[in-house]
Parts: sequence; C-alpha cells; structure tokens
Amino acid sequence: MSVQRRHRRYYAMMATCIALFVLAWGVVRLWSVPAAVAMCVVAMVIPPFAAIVANRREPGERWWDESGDPESDRWWRELDDKDRRR
Repeated sequence: MSVQRRHRRYYAMMATCIALFVLAWGVVRLWSVPAAVAMCVVAMVIPPFAAIVANRREPGERWWDESGDPESDRWWRELDDKDRRR
C-alpha cells in the first residue's frame, strides 16, 4: 500500500468519524437519542483504527528506520542484507 493510499484511507476514516458526530447530534437526535449516542460510540472507535491504518508498515518500507546516524544506518542495512541472503 502506498503512502498516498494510506493517507486517503486515514482521511476517509476521519471524515466518516466527523460526519457521524455531526449527523448524530444535528439530525438523528431529533428522532432518537439512543441512536445518536450509538453513532457517537461508533465514531469514538474509528480514530484508533485510523491511526493504525496510517502507521502500518509495508515489508519493503524503511523510512522510519533511518536514524540519521551513518554508522547505525550502515549496520542495519548490513543486517537486512544478511537476512535477504538466507
């Protein structure tokens, strides 16, 4: 999954969350307060999953492993090369 796709999924999930809150208390509460509360509970659960989706690592991605320390980065690349040779 590319970075752009992850960002799109994150923003879609967060937009859904906001839409649920707005619809729950702007529209649905006029007919059913328990349904509005249920919608808010669902909206409350979405952000942690959105964060997980946005921060999920793909097998080939190493962007967060780069520390800026050349010696450390060289060492990690060397370890990765050993794993690939096995």
